[in-house]
Amino acid sequence: MNAAARALALLAESDQTVAVAESLTGGLVAAELTSVPGASKSFLGSVTAYATALKQDLLGVDAALLARRGAVDPDVALQMAAGVRARLGAGWGIATTGVAGPDPQDGKPVGTVYVAVCGPVGGPLGAGKVAALRLNGDRAEIRRESVRSVLELLADQLSENARAQDTEQNGGN
Repeated sequence: MNAAARALALLAESDQTVAVAESLTGGLVAAELTSVPGASKSFLGSVTAYATALKQDLLGVDAALLARRGAVDPDVALQMAAGVRARLGAGWGIATTGVAGPDPQDGKPVGTVYVAVCGPVGGPLGAGKVAALRLNGDRAEIRRESVRSVLELLADQLSENARAQDTEQNGGN
């Protein structure tokens, strides 16, 4: 089972939803999710905020953060994930931002990518989690690996969240 199918199955089992914020992947994460039959049960939608200004305007990323560090930053990825979760009313938000090439961006080399997941408010991942990636390959390979990585991060966090809830429901045993 690929990461998209695994994540969607975990979401469906717990009657939860996800929304996606994408930059360098340009809609590929949403396409991967919607390629799975039954995705509409858990996938609400996505925002492709390729332009930096849209990250602020549509996703609520802090303008001072964007001005200070640029769009390729772990905190930007986390704010994108939190923003899309809030804007689309999902339980979970995931995001991708980075440099696919061919040229560096904001002083960051090609292959610098941040993927993020933000879980339900009040849950163990309400604060979110970011993975920093240093990817090799051409533009297409970097984008494909970014998609795989963010979906794996989501699936892993959903699994951890389910285990934490099971432990809590069973009195910590």
